[in-house]
Amino acid sequence: MTHRVPPTPSWFSSSSRRPRRRLRVVALGLVAVLLAGSITAMGAVWTNAFGAGDRFANLLDRIDLIIDPPPDRPIAPTQLSTPRPIARATAAPTAVPTPTPASSPVAGVTSPPSTPTPAPTPEPTPRREPVAMRVTQTPVSLFNSQITKDWCAPAGVQMTLSVLGLAPATNAFQEELVDRAHEWESRRDSLNGGWGPAAMVQALEAYGARGYEIRAYGRRSDALLDAARAMGETQAPAILLAWRGAHTWVMIGYRATADPLVFEDAKITGAYILDPWYPRVSSIWGASDPPGTFQDEAEMERNFLQWKRPEGKYPDRDGKWIVVIPTIHASDMG
Repeated sequence: MTHRVPPTPSWFSSSSRRPRRRLRVVALGLVAVLLAGSITAMGAVWTNAFGAGDRFANLLDRIDLIIDPPPDRPIAPTQLSTPRPIARATAAPTAVPTPTPASSPVAGVTSPPSTPTPAPTPEPTPRREPVAMRVTQTPVSLFNSQITKDWCAPAGVQMTLSVLGLAPATNAFQEELVDRAHEWESRRDSLNGGWGPAAMVQALEAYGARGYEIRAYGRRSDALLDAARAMGETQAPAILLAWRGAHTWVMIGYRATADPLVFEDAKITGAYILDPWYPRVSSIWGASDPPGTFQDEAEMERNFLQWKRPEGKYPDRDGKWIVVIPTIHASDMG
């Protein structure tokens, strides 16, 4: 595991949008070429010298959003949540013997001695001990890296579906998801268009992974605890919106100080993650980790951050930790 101290993110976006009109994109490219100003500048673009190619691509994306903005359609709500209470495990109370009268109400007849009612056997108290849980033991076979730097969301959706046995871990399927993004995109979900958490929920449902919800939390510990409980109950992965909402991590397991389904004060000490950025190295976030890597508390604090997007405000998400949570057992999906 690589420990890194990141600067504040600026350019990276979890949304990706494959242009729907190729001729329009070509025309936009010609406009951008004119704006580039010179053959030398264009050479820098094509070789990506000093990041010129990335800036050129970002310019095309901005022009595309002006000409063809995302639709303003309704989306699944983001629910402000806290981990729900659970029943505490307690031993059964000791039964009190039922008294028997010393003598019968019938004169001259003596009753037998009283016999106490036997106490019921108390239920065993669950042992409080560290636990580890994973919804899959074969993360490498279910992993597929994002094809481009912007496709972390569809890659995360793809791997979630793969863990559930609902999709293959292939580039062809990831491209299929991107081609369908226009069916699910909404300005309310992503001001950049393309993929936001609501689009992820709709994409998951389109391929049989029903019951996922977008939840927002006021504390990281609450987000991880609720995700762990949901995974324990459903045996399905959760999706964490990492890097201030700019990236997608698929949570496939966790470690905790105690069973979070039994002990309310259990603490999640880290999570097993599928990171679609692997095997890339980010200029902002550094090197990524192989599929199934356990990310400890320090790594979760460094990567799983409060939502804050540079493109604008999201009132129900800003300043909160966002998770796409399963609510239906994996065996009932599909």
